Amino acid sequence: MNYTFAQYRESADALQAKLGGFRPKVAMILGSGLGYLGDLVEDAVVVPYGEIPHFKHSTAPGHKGQLVFGRLAGQPVAVMQGRVHHYEGYSYEEVSYGVRVLRLLGCDTLFVTNAAGGVNWKFQAGDLMLITDHIKIFMESPLWGENIPEFGPRFPDASYLYTPRLQELARQQARRLDMDLKEGVYMYFPGPQYETPAEVRMARILGADAVGMSTAPEVITAGHCGMEVLGFTLVSNMAAGVLPKKLSEEEVLEAAAAARDRFSSLVLACLEHLN
Repeated sequence: MNYTFAQYRESADALQAKLGGFRPKVAMILGSGLGYLGDLVEDAVVVPYGEIPHFKHSTAPGHKGQLVFGRLAGQPVAVMQGRVHHYEGYSYEEVSYGVRVLRLLGCDTLFVTNAAGGVNWKFQAGDLMLITDHIKIFMESPLWGENIPEFGPRFPDASYLYTPRLQELARQQARRLDMDLKEGVYMYFPGPQYETPAEVRMARILGADAVGMSTAPEVITAGHCGMEVLGFTLVSNMAAGVLPKKLSEEEVLEAAAAARDRFSSLVLACLEHLN
């Protein structure tokens, strides 16, 4: 389907009615096992996705499926504790619906995180990676269909979807925290099956450093409506074929839990020093 601007406005107005005069500046989409940052929000207003007109439900493991509004590291934020994915049966427009709603509420910056499989031979499970770019070559764009000019142009530029100044902010904070922050390209696969070893080899040849099943649709949508973006990947496991072992979702969640303190400190430091 194609949502209308009126539907996005209806969702935003319903949320604003719950928030009073509060206006978030930073939207945060937290991936598998990483939603605990939403629990740190001060003066929180929690809104389940099911209470928001036109929002879809999150069904993936480790995704609570709710929005949390309040202040985090001094910034007014809107935290999506869990995202919806194309593999859950949703269109890319439905997957990225929340980004546009949060833009209407006042968010001009998007922090996005995911857990993904490591493709780069120099990576190992537990590494944090700053996303410098992504590859999405499967299926249609979240911008497919009639353009909504209130959000952006018909043919938006994608040269700097991941904002250079925010990447530099992340590097500075990682150095300050004495943290080894990897950098690389994230490649999107639709899932829900993990990638095959042959697909992982292809991804490496194309220049990918990590592979996963989210993020790219939301970032494309954010770029279209003029938001700055900072993205992080937790390398929760090495991708298929890199090591002689099978993959599992339990491994992903365990890695996210183990990386909790490092991940939290980096994201919070970037929030605190954001201007």
